[in-house]
Amino acid sequence: MKQIKIVVEKHKDGYVAYPIGLKGVVVGQGDSYEEALADVKSAIKFHIQTFGDDVLEIDEIIETFIAEVNV
Repeated sequence: MKQIKIVVEKHKDGYVAYPIGLKGVVVGQGDSYEEALADVKSAIKFHIQTFGDDVLEIDEIIETFIAEVNV
């Protein structure tokens, strides 16, 4: 079992969650924080079952930062 960091965003229409350090695109959503986490967890399991353990990054992510920039 591998621990994966998840980003959860709150939007006006609900919650969106996605993993960090996973190759490919995996997204979950829900009306609550818990629903979004459950949805992305299910999507991650399916993604790994479909594409294998190679989708997991080799190096463990120690820390994650969120920054804002003006473009």
